[in-house]
Amino acid sequence: MATAGKVIKCKAAVAWEAGKPLSIEEVEVAPPQAMEVRVKILYTALCHTDVYFWEAKGQTPVFPRIFGHEAGGIIESVGEGVTDVAPGDHVLPVFTGECKECPHCKSAESNMCDLLRINTDRGVMIGDGKSRFSINGKPIYHFVGTSTFSEYTVMHVGCVAKINPEAPLDKVCVLSCGISTGLGASINVAKPPKGSTVAIFGLGAVGLAAAEGARIAGASRIIGIDLNPSRFEEARKFGCTEFVNPKDHNKPVQQVLAEMTNGGVDRSVECTGNINAMIQAFECVHDGWGVAVLVGVPHKDAEFKTHPMNFLNERTLKGTFFGNYKPRTDLPNVVELYMKKELEVEKFITHSVPFAEINKAFDLMAKGEGIRCIIRMEN
Repeated sequence: MATAGKVIKCKAAVAWEAGKPLSIEEVEVAPPQAMEVRVKILYTALCHTDVYFWEAKGQTPVFPRIFGHEAGGIIESVGEGVTDVAPGDHVLPVFTGECKECPHCKSAESNMCDLLRINTDRGVMIGDGKSRFSINGKPIYHFVGTSTFSEYTVMHVGCVAKINPEAPLDKVCVLSCGISTGLGASINVAKPPKGSTVAIFGLGAVGLAAAEGARIAGASRIIGIDLNPSRFEEARKFGCTEFVNPKDHNKPVQQVLAEMTNGGVDRSVECTGNINAMIQAFECVHDGWGVAVLVGVPHKDAEFKTHPMNFLNERTLKGTFFGNYKPRTDLPNVVELYMKKELEVEKFITHSVPFAEINKAFDLMAKGEGIRCIIRMEN
């Protein structure tokens, strides 16, 4: 492309300070360096993680910054040493990477790359410790190695998954974070047997994706647990068959579930990050074979407390990161699930706004409206 090797001027939504509306600015995007790619973003979506770090309530604030990590785009140019992708390839940026060389990447059991594992505090590229974004010569910082709230962004090649060019980017862009996290938590980690009973704690985007995963796996009963009953009707579209609102009961929810299921559910997936929900999700699984999977990220000071007998009675507790998917190896296969109509992505997408109105997406999330809002970069 004519722009290869040159600085590109484009629009980006810049967060100048915590909690303040994003500002559409003209930024300069430097060419990719060794093992980096520059990507033209066509569609991006807003995820709770963006909002959490934009609010900067519980972590080191890094500003000015370009947020965004759930997206779809096309490779514009590549840096030295890049052989896996080429200009014109369709890709999904991913907040965590796969270098393919470290012990984690070489293990069939892990996706927690030593080199490219998520780092929310780092605002620069790992190659040279510099940002590829600037305004009037002053750096604008990156976010989780992706920064997709920009018409062009630069990423390490290990953080892009090359996908089928026939896949519509305005749909499959949502597979690069939350949907795959929930889906993989059920399919790859909980692995519910056909005909089993699964409890899903939290019916936000990740929880609904976990329900979808349980449905695809063949679970016969999928029980959704949430404090917001307005989510229950929507959750039926994702396979939920029954619902429990803990506020409707004067006994622990794990006891309610045990009574509903003759001793406990076969599998549970926790998608809230609330420590009490995590404990409930573990204690509600059946002894002898029950498996609980933790997905939500708890408060840094939270402590998980349960009686050791719950383990000795053959209940299993697992954690997962990004649904145990290796980004470059596995995401293309998740996209193919959609292409084969085995996974419905459209039902996760409830709103769409042009890039100029990106702050509307934040407003929708603040009100708890919808599941995913797509931000269209070009119109």
